[in-house]
Amino acid sequence: MSRLFGGRTLEAEEQVWDANAWDNNEWTEEREQEALLKIKEQEKQPVPLEEVEKYHAQPEHYWDQFYTNNTTKFFKDRNWLRLEFPELFEPKQTEIIELGCGVGNTVYPLLESHPTVHLNCCDYSSVAVQLVKNNPKYDPSRINAFVFDIASPEFPSDIEPESMDVVLCIFVLSALEPKQWQQAAKNIERMLRPGGMLLIRDYGRYDMAQLRFKQGRYLQDNFYIRGDGTRVYFFTNEEIGSMFSLTCLQNDMDRRLLVNRARKLTMFRNWVQAKFQKPIKPTDA
Repeated sequence: MSRLFGGRTLEAEEQVWDANAWDNNEWTEEREQEALLKIKEQEKQPVPLEEVEKYHAQPEHYWDQFYTNNTTKFFKDRNWLRLEFPELFEPKQTEIIELGCGVGNTVYPLLESHPTVHLNCCDYSSVAVQLVKNNPKYDPSRINAFVFDIASPEFPSDIEPESMDVVLCIFVLSALEPKQWQQAAKNIERMLRPGGMLLIRDYGRYDMAQLRFKQGRYLQDNFYIRGDGTRVYFFTNEEIGSMFSLTCLQNDMDRRLLVNRARKLTMFRNWVQAKFQKPIKPTDA
């Protein structure tokens, strides 16, 4: 299932300053040991025990505050969707839902590029959903935006079960507490029609963002609190693969070396990317 991400491959170390980024970066044993040492330091001074529960009790509160402060100015539109997820743009994909939609940085580029699609999108931040609706491009005949926590035990009333051609999860599963994964996966699988696809892109283990966390941000294994109170988990491919009872079509780690040539700095980014399909039962064929 492994695939290449991009074509800029670093062949020799002396070439590192020749480009701003290099694809398919090799992950070495030396880098792994360096990463583990940094994580051991983080573990020594975790989030104080008396503060942990406040981050888990109402995580949507911190995202509401994030979007109140940043509105639509923080995230860029995801114009890379066609490259990584060409399945989204196939004419047969007419009913799509994005989970954790934020302010619409996926929804609106997709809407403009896919003239026949009907888009559903949800977020557990009511502030984010309202910002989606406030966009001048919001068309209720083509977009259905609603508030929903994907780890809720209640299925959303805004959509029908087994009605989605595609479920899109971009940097959303990482916001969940690990014990919430099972319920989130159950909801996702119930959304998909037989033959429908689940597309995932999220933070990978030992990503630069993980290793940069300072003291007092470590919650539990590979799970952290950012300075704004929002949570983030860093996945392995095995964790993503074991989360769903779907047919796995792709489950890879996109490793990229980013380069700041002016400051002579290198930064390692790791993202998981996975694609699953809901099996078609004999009675559905």
